[in-house]
Amino acid sequence: MSAQTLSARRFTYLTLIVSALAMPAGGPARAQIPAQDHAGQYAQADIVYGLSVYSAQCSTCHGAEGASVGNVNLRTGRFRRATTDQELSRLIASGIPDAGMPPFRLNSAEVAGVIAYLRNMNAVDPSSAKLGDASRGRSIVEGKGGCLKCHSVYDVGSLLGPDLTEIGANRAPSALQNHLTDPSSAMMPINRPVRAVTKRGEVISGRRLNEDTYTVQVIDSKERLVSLLKDDLKEFQILTTSPMPSYKDQLTAEELTDVVAYLLSLKGS
Repeated sequence: MSAQTLSARRFTYLTLIVSALAMPAGGPARAQIPAQDHAGQYAQADIVYGLSVYSAQCSTCHGAEGASVGNVNLRTGRFRRATTDQELSRLIASGIPDAGMPPFRLNSAEVAGVIAYLRNMNAVDPSSAKLGDASRGRSIVEGKGGCLKCHSVYDVGSLLGPDLTEIGANRAPSALQNHLTDPSSAMMPINRPVRAVTKRGEVISGRRLNEDTYTVQVIDSKERLVSLLKDDLKEFQILTTSPMPSYKDQLTAEELTDVVAYLLSLKGS
């Protein structure tokens, strides 16, 4: 995703919220800051993405060092009203009513990136932390990567794999990278491939779309939507190996970064 897709007004609300949360520049002498309980390990892809959002939307007020607003120093990575990353996420989403801060809605990738960067601001060299090129990534997806043979983007491509049109709003950069390099470990349960054999002996293989107590819906290998009654099935297997190939050795590290940048830009309409 390009950070420019966030509106200036929306991100202004976020920076105000972060400002209200952040530890004063003077340190603990000015405020009691609880111990910060967070993951401690953040994927580099998420940190870099968070830096791009911060640089494009927040640095005008907070500065590159995060200490240009009043008594706020974002580089401490410590916050007044939240200790865990989950609490930070909830606080950003709900706002701070007593400080006049409205709710601020970010998608999951944006939240992961912003939190990862704020937690690691002291350890990141902005000059060496760069996002990939989304336009190059699109060329790879549509060409060398052959992704549209199984996936679709804005109704272009195949139905065999999940639609990628909104994937940038639902997956953090690190998750996208894992999908590309280790697809079997990254499959969503509902999208797992299945193999069904009816009592008449017909074999249906494809991607599971939906399942309830009595039925299962599948996109089969010919891109047809098939609804099966479980009572009509002799066998039904949910497979654990993704039909998607790993791109770990098929694409260079730079190409993988470019593809992730393109996928992040896909946020639907």
